[in-house]
Amino acid sequence: EDLKMEGITWVTGQRKSMKPKLLAAWDRAMLAKRFIIETINDQLKNITQIEHSRHRSLHEFMLNLLGGLIGYCLKPKRPSLNISNTEKTGLQVMA
Repeated sequence: EDLKMEGITWVTGQRKSMKPKLLAAWDRAMLAKRFIIETINDQLKNITQIEHSRHRSLHEFMLNLLGGLIGYCLKPKRPSLNISNTEKTGLQVMA
């Protein structure tokens, strides 16, 4: 209830034992892309070694985070959403 008062909603998939509830279109789309989002987060944390439990200073934390992000950007093969050319042109027209 505290999160709801601050405008934060918890979006999860629906199980058999749960009451059916309506989801906003954006929430439904993000649930469909959840696997890709979690894959990207996993790569950021594990493969580029951002996840580190004992930072001794803020400076060390920021350097570790920046190094991991640069390593991810330089990766030759990253997960993508596979947007077609027609979708790209549609997005460019809307922008």
